[in-house]
Amino acid sequence: MENDKRIRFSLSKKIAVLVPGIVLIVSMVLLTLTYSHYRNQMFLHYEEFGMNIASLAAAQLDPDRIDMWLSTGEKDEAYEASFEQLCKIQQHGGIMYLYVVKPEEEEVWYVMDTDPSEGAIPLGYHEPYYEGAFADNAQKMVRGEAVGPLVSNEEFGWLMSVYYPLRTSAGEPAGYVGVDIQMNNVMRDLSGFVRQLVVLMVVIACIISAIVIEGTSRTLATPIRKLADSAAQLVETERKGSIMESSIFSQMEIKSQDEVGVLYQSLRQMEQDMNAYVRELLQVTAEKERIGAELNVATQIQADMLPNIFPPFPERREFQIYATMNPAKEVGGDFYDFFLVDDSHLAMVMADVSGKGVPAALFMVITKVLIKNRALMGDSPAEILYNVNNQLCDGNEADLFVTVWIGILNLNTGEGVAANAGHEHPVVCRKNGLYELVQYKHSPAVAVMEDMKFKEHAFRLHPGDRLFVYTDGVPEATDADNKMFGTDRMLEALNENPLSEPEELLPRVKTAIDAFVGDAPQFDDITMLGFHYQDNVTAGDAKELTLEASVENLNRVLDFLEGPMDSVECPLSVQTQLNIAVEEIFVNIAHYAYTPGKGDATVRVETDKKNRSISVTFTDRGIPYNPLEKADPDTTLSAEERQIGGLGIFMVKKSMDAMEYRREDGMNILTIRKNC
Repeated sequence: MENDKRIRFSLSKKIAVLVPGIVLIVSMVLLTLTYSHYRNQMFLHYEEFGMNIASLAAAQLDPDRIDMWLSTGEKDEAYEASFEQLCKIQQHGGIMYLYVVKPEEEEVWYVMDTDPSEGAIPLGYHEPYYEGAFADNAQKMVRGEAVGPLVSNEEFGWLMSVYYPLRTSAGEPAGYVGVDIQMNNVMRDLSGFVRQLVVLMVVIACIISAIVIEGTSRTLATPIRKLADSAAQLVETERKGSIMESSIFSQMEIKSQDEVGVLYQSLRQMEQDMNAYVRELLQVTAEKERIGAELNVATQIQADMLPNIFPPFPERREFQIYATMNPAKEVGGDFYDFFLVDDSHLAMVMADVSGKGVPAALFMVITKVLIKNRALMGDSPAEILYNVNNQLCDGNEADLFVTVWIGILNLNTGEGVAANAGHEHPVVCRKNGLYELVQYKHSPAVAVMEDMKFKEHAFRLHPGDRLFVYTDGVPEATDADNKMFGTDRMLEALNENPLSEPEELLPRVKTAIDAFVGDAPQFDDITMLGFHYQDNVTAGDAKELTLEASVENLNRVLDFLEGPMDSVECPLSVQTQLNIAVEEIFVNIAHYAYTPGKGDATVRVETDKKNRSISVTFTDRGIPYNPLEKADPDTTLSAEERQIGGLGIFMVKKSMDAMEYRREDGMNILTIRKNC
């Protein structure tokens, strides 16, 4: 009412009554015809689209099985295969619902429903027909006749339901494939179309009226031109991204108290709102730049948390290890880790947190720290996962979980224990062989449920063997056609040169992934770790040899000892004593450690050039035997009087400067030391 009081001479009084009336009638006729045609074309388009989707879905079904599925309620392989195809059609078809029903006299039975939510209707569910168009067409549907599209506006909003009849191989009605297309946007578009037509007709009416009534030009042309100039100036200002200190429209002097005056006030308000919006947009942009900078810092922090200095243990030559992590986003949920639990045990971890971005990265940090802490406390892999699982489940409101592969390897013997919590299968390359997947049953992922027990299994790496572990970002890397890289291509990349060291191996796999993916975006983190358990490795002044404990290998052991003895310049007499002691101990292991079976022994030689001494350690997994507990023979007795046995060990004790024994992790470990 207040606006009406300010308009003393409204435009309706300045324009002749006849012209606006004619324009209005013509406009209404055109509006009605155009709307009707547009609506019919739109509905026809969606009807054809729905029928195409329905017919495509029908091609994936076997109508002869529908009655069997409903009667038994069982989902066989054919059902599952058809359901999977229908889910793909719904996912890529841009429709709201896709389902299969069988109409009966009083109710309709559901066979399939691809709704991915928890509200999906199960096989065998039945309910009465919806009131309205559905109930009206019930008899047609029972007879299997074609039913036109049904448009409803019930609890699901505007929907167009299209039904494609299914018939058995005998031509009998078997049901319908139903496609529900969301029509809310269509109806909104129709309303928008009407509004646009109305605006267009109003503008035409104004123009015609302005031409017919010359006097209105003085009240319309000049003010509108001023408003247009000011609007253009405003657009130019906004395009440059600047904000005017004073309002452009406020500098105008339009005192008209008709519709033009109201338009002027609206434009003036619009200008103020736009300036406020630009200010807010600049603040949001600055905030995004700040967040981007912080994410860059987070990326660097995450990278620094992972072992990234190679070689990580330059003093250890019995193995080589290398790992990489390429996150899909600024920060990722994958991580790897490796560390020495003690001087002889190496822990290796490969893990993948569900989700991406900052939440997964935070969960990853917690998981990494917990795993390492438990490992350093001496837990086995299964115990580590059990304790970490319970800690992560506490307060896990985001329902994140993590797949983990963890292995702890005895570097002296090559024996290890591993546990796999829902992670990818590791890949092993035996000495001079090819990389192969090692498949076994997984435990569930970590942080899924409290107090879960995790399985662990023993494995053995022989000198020269290699290990490759990775996250699912490697086999699931996808190209532009949604084809996955897969484990077969991964093994091909690994086996191009299986003897290459980890520093060369991992970049070669990443290059193969990049070549396969091409320009497709990376959607998952790609993390890999390579390990080489080296043959006859030397660690500083230490050297190690693993071989079968048999008398036939005695010469290999003595030849293996020759180099270290020369390096500390052992006199010939000392070398003879060492050779006799080594022969006595190794032959005893060969004869008695694994009787009646066979097994391996590891000989480790350590030299101290400064003090000119040499130590030899024998390790086997035979029956427990401590030679130091055996009583020394009485050498004052004659050979006929002495009890048989024990003289060889007695000679070793007397000729060596030190001799130690311990039983550890199921192994006999005997060390002798001789000063040169």
